Amino acid sequence: MEDQILVVDDEELICSIFAKRLKKEGYSCITANNGREALNHFYKDTLTLIISDIKMPQMDGMELLKKVKAVDPKMMVIIMTSYPDIDLAVEAMRLGAFDFIIKPIELDLVVLSIKKALERKRLEEEVEAYHHHLEKLVGERTAKLQEAYHILKRAHLDSVKVLVGAIDAKDPYTRGHSDRVRKMSIKMGSQLSFDEIRLESLEYGALLHDIGKIGIKDEVLQKQSSLSPEEYQNIQEHPLIGVKIVEGIDFFKDKITMIRHHHEHFDGNGYPDALVGEAIPVEARIIAVADTFDAMTSGRPHRGRMTIEDVLVELEKDKGKKFDPYILEIFLHEKIYLIFS
Repeated sequence: MEDQILVVDDEELICSIFAKRLKKEGYSCITANNGREALNHFYKDTLTLIISDIKMPQMDGMELLKKVKAVDPKMMVIIMTSYPDIDLAVEAMRLGAFDFIIKPIELDLVVLSIKKALERKRLEEEVEAYHHHLEKLVGERTAKLQEAYHILKRAHLDSVKVLVGAIDAKDPYTRGHSDRVRKMSIKMGSQLSFDEIRLESLEYGALLHDIGKIGIKDEVLQKQSSLSPEEYQNIQEHPLIGVKIVEGIDFFKDKITMIRHHHEHFDGNGYPDALVGEAIPVEARIIAVADTFDAMTSGRPHRGRMTIEDVLVELEKDKGKKFDPYILEIFLHEKIYLIFS
């Protein structure tokens, strides 16, 4: 498609001279005698470039330049005038004119200016096309990376489910415990305005919090009577065993603190490190509430299942002792414990 140039001048002779020369140079040319007529052509015709005089009736060249650039900032416009004025030239360039030519016009100079303008227009279009191409490539690459990430994420989740299944197999009395803790923990994390990445990390940490029980003897986990002090001490080792199991896997590194510290108490009387208050990672404080609630509402060999009402009373007693008061308040106020009712 050949370039179409609009020549705007209130002198028909000038328009005719321009049209003949431009057609000779291989351009399609249309003319207008004022800015308003030119604007109509701009709206209805496909133009490549506009050459406009300034002093014209109805609408001058500067007003035409403003209106054209407001609609199409990329349109190439060359301004010409019989009244050389540096301020006018500066204003025309500020408004986006490509060139400012003084009459009387040398047609060779005009042709040279047109060629430069069209060359710049094509370069800009090539750059824009290249940017679109890059954006497309980046988009395709991003989609592939996201797909790969989701595949990797599913693989990690499958691995976690295998590990959680191993815990359930060792301790059938708490089957499904880790998944219930996961669901309650995510609800609390959402109430704390965790972003998607942090919620995902919390989800894995909650699922894995008891992974260390794989290293505890079956006879201790499934003992029908109360645990001896030695057996209880053995049980207390499961957070550290859990850390040992996952610490060599990069994907699980940010979950280690949740596994290690979900039995810490807000008042410092927990294990394994006797951390106090906000020194305990907030995710571990969340899991502690969900873990305790589910453990107390699950049946054990040496005790029956507690009612939800009795468990809530016990949780309230331990507010500020075992549990972060704010997190426990969220758990109670939002009735997160009803998620399984």
